[in-house]
Amino acid sequence: MVVICARLVQLQTSQHEWLTQRARAQQQDATVESPERGLILDRTGRELARTVDVDSFFAVPQEIEDIDDASARLAPLLKLERAQLASRLREARERGLKFVWLARKVEAERGEAVRALKVKGIHARTEPQRRYPNGELAAHIVGFVGLDDEGLGGVERFHNTSMKGVEGKIVVEGDGRRKAYASLEINPQAGQSVVLTIDETIQFHAERALALALQRTRAKSATAIVLEPRTGEILALANAPTFNPNEAGKASAASRTNQALQNIYEPGSTFKIVAFSAALEERLGRPEDKIDCQMGRITVAGRLVHDHSAFGTLTLTEALAKSSNVAAIKLGIRVGDERMYEYIRRYGFGARTGIELPGETPGLLRPVARWQASSIGSIAIGQEIGVTPLQMASAFGALANDGVRVAPHLVRELRAADGSVVAQTKPESQRVLSAETARTVRGMLESVTVKGTAKAAQLEGYTAAGKTGTAQKIDTQTRTYSKTKHVASFVGFAPVENPSVVIVVVVDEPAGAYHGGDVAAPVFREIAEQVLPYLNVLPDAEIKSTATGERLLARDAAQETDERKTPDTKDAQASSPHEYLPEVGKQEASGGEVIYAEAGQRALLMPNLRGRSVRDAMRICAQLGLELEASGEGRALRQSPAAGASVEAGQMIRVEFGRSD
Repeated sequence: MVVICARLVQLQTSQHEWLTQRARAQQQDATVESPERGLILDRTGRELARTVDVDSFFAVPQEIEDIDDASARLAPLLKLERAQLASRLREARERGLKFVWLARKVEAERGEAVRALKVKGIHARTEPQRRYPNGELAAHIVGFVGLDDEGLGGVERFHNTSMKGVEGKIVVEGDGRRKAYASLEINPQAGQSVVLTIDETIQFHAERALALALQRTRAKSATAIVLEPRTGEILALANAPTFNPNEAGKASAASRTNQALQNIYEPGSTFKIVAFSAALEERLGRPEDKIDCQMGRITVAGRLVHDHSAFGTLTLTEALAKSSNVAAIKLGIRVGDERMYEYIRRYGFGARTGIELPGETPGLLRPVARWQASSIGSIAIGQEIGVTPLQMASAFGALANDGVRVAPHLVRELRAADGSVVAQTKPESQRVLSAETARTVRGMLESVTVKGTAKAAQLEGYTAAGKTGTAQKIDTQTRTYSKTKHVASFVGFAPVENPSVVIVVVVDEPAGAYHGGDVAAPVFREIAEQVLPYLNVLPDAEIKSTATGERLLARDAAQETDERKTPDTKDAQASSPHEYLPEVGKQEASGGEVIYAEAGQRALLMPNLRGRSVRDAMRICAQLGLELEASGEGRALRQSPAAGASVEAGQMIRVEFGRSD
C-alpha cells in the first residue's frame, strides 16, 4: 500500500502535466485551418499578390498496397525520383509513420493528374499558395513567401504578421473507442491587405527603362526610384536584374537583393548639392557670385584634387552646371566641418529612411570627430561617404518640396478583410532648407540639364533639373580607387518650378561609357517622359526637334505672365511628342518679331531677350548653342549682340539684368 500510494502521489504531482498532455492527445483530434493571406494592391487597387488554393499530396504508408507500382506511377507527376520515393515510403512503413509529405502546393494540371490515378493510400490536402500575377513586376517591393506561407522578402516579410492572419482550428473530442462525442470550431481570421503607394504602370515603365539600360551599358546592376516629393510616396522602385517571386527559390541571392536600399555607394557629384545649398542657406554665396576654380586644381591638406576640365572663374551656377570639384570643395570649406555635417544629417544621410522593407542600411557617415584634415574636401565632392539610391531620392525630394524632406514610404494603408481601413501611413517631415534657398538651388540645377553635364536629361515638353554623378569604386584588393569600375548616377526632378516627381537612376559598373550624363541621364529622360503625361502633369515647355535630332527646349510660357499661354492641354496630350514638331525651330520673341534658326545651320539670328528672366535667357541661348554671360538680377534690360544680328554657335552673348522700375 505504501508503494502504491507513493506511486499515486508521483503520478498526480511530478508527472501530472505530462500525463494530462498525453491523455488530451489521445482524446482530442485537432485540425488546423490556414487563414487567407491578405492581398497586396497598388495605389489604384490593382492586385500585385493574392492567394489561391492548390493541392498538396501526402501518403499513409500502411494503406499503400504496392509501393513499387505506386512510386512508378506517382514519381513522374510529382517530379520525384522513382527509387527515392519507394525508399521513403518503405522506411516510413517500417517506422510506423502514418503521414508522409510527397509534394507541397502542386500546380493545378499536375494535381488533377495525380488525383486521376486514384492510388490507394495517397491523399490530397488543399493549401493556400501565393501567386504574383505580374511575375517579375515590383518583385523587390512585393517580396515572396515560403512553403509555409511565411513572408521571406519585401512587403511580404515586413508586414508578415498582419498579412497572414490568425489560424483556425477544429477540435474533436473522442472516447476510448475513438468515437467523437463533442467538437469545437474556431474560425480562421483572414489577414490584412496592404495598399502600396506604387503605381503598376509607372513601375512597368521604370523597369523597362532599366532593363534596356542594362542591356545597352552591359552594367552589373541598375536601380531607379520615382518619388512624389510633396507626400514622400514612392511611385516606383525598380532594380535590374530582377527575379520572379513565383519561382523565388530558383533566383540567385544577387538578383533578390534590393539595391535601392541595400547598395551603398559613393555618390560623387550628385552629393555636391549639400555644399552648394548649405553655402547659400548660410549666406556664404549667391548663384551669381564668382568663384575661382584655379584652372581645375586645388590642394586640401596635402591632397591634390582635379576638375575634369580646367575651369577659371565661374559663377556658382556655372560651377554647379559644369560640376566643378574645386568650387564644391571651396564652398565646403566655407561652410565648415560641423555645419557641413549638420546639413548632411538634415538631408537624411547616415540614417535609415524607415522604408517599409527589410534590410535597409543607414549608409556610411563618420562623425566629425573621426574626419581627417582632408575629409571636408572629399565629402564636399561625394567621397568618404556611402549612401543608398533611396537616400539620394529623399534628399533631392527636399529640394523639390521647397526645402521640406518628407520620409519616403511604400505603404499607403492596411485594410481588413471587409475592406475597412485599419491603419494609414502618416510620414514624418523635416525642414532642411528655407523655401527660398530650395527654389534657388532648383534653378541652379536646371542649368545642369540646359548647358551642363546632363543635356541628355532634357525632356519633351517639360523643364527638368538635376545633377549627374560619376564615382570610382574602391578596388577590394588594393583598397584604392579603381580605374575601370565606376558608378554612374543622375538624380533629377520635373517640372522645375513645381516638381511632380523626383527620379534617381544609379548604374553600377557600366562597360564603355561610364559618366552619369551619358549613362544615367538618358534613363531619367525615358522614365520621366512616360510618367509625367501619365500623371496628367501639364507641359510647361515646348520641344522643337530638328532633322538632326537636336532637342531644343522652348521658353517656359506657362510661368511668365507677360508671355503667350501654353497650348491647349488636350491637344498637347493627344498627339505624340514628335507629331507637331517642324523641321525649322521657330523662336517668338516678346517683342512680337519671329526669329528663325534653320536645322543643321551654324549661322543664327539673335533673338530678342529683353524682358526675359535669367532662366529663360539661359535656356534660349543653350537651345541655339550660344554661351551666356549674365550680370545682375531680374529681367533682361540690355543685350549684346542686338536682336536680329547674325550670330554663330558657341558665340558669347552678354546680357544685363535688372529691375525696370
